[in-house]
Amino acid sequence: MRLALAFLIIATPASAWEFTPGLPCLLTHEESGVAVRLTHDPTRPLFSITVSRAIPWPEADLFAIRFDGASGLTITTNRHQLDETGKSLTVTDHGFGNVLDGLSRNDTATALIGGQSVQVSLTGAAGPVQAFEACAAEVGV
Repeated sequence: MRLALAFLIIATPASAWEFTPGLPCLLTHEESGVAVRLTHDPTRPLFSITVSRAIPWPEADLFAIRFDGASGLTITTNRHQLDETGKSLTVTDHGFGNVLDGLSRNDTATALIGGQSVQVSLTGAAGPVQAFEACAAEVGV
């Protein structure tokens, strides 16, 4: 029985924050039916964050992302967009300093819109976020 449990634990996909260099630079994370994807095109410069889930997000005037932990903060915007399915919510901007600080210095991030929320762990995010921040140098821009 213990051996079977060990195999189940090993077979469970690990959720990890991953950085991929390129144009655009990419930072991704998936867990419990939620996917987070940040892009950075250092040639423009332009950042985006997309939070996707299995069911559509509600329509609402404001989107917020709350970071809980040592450097907790909440960021709100009315500049979010839903994709055609409503399952992916994206915010695009020319600066993401507060978002990147929140990702690298806290324990959890919670996306909030229209009374609904999803939370993701930030365990292991600091290193990939640092690489993401440095991606302009990585691609030679």
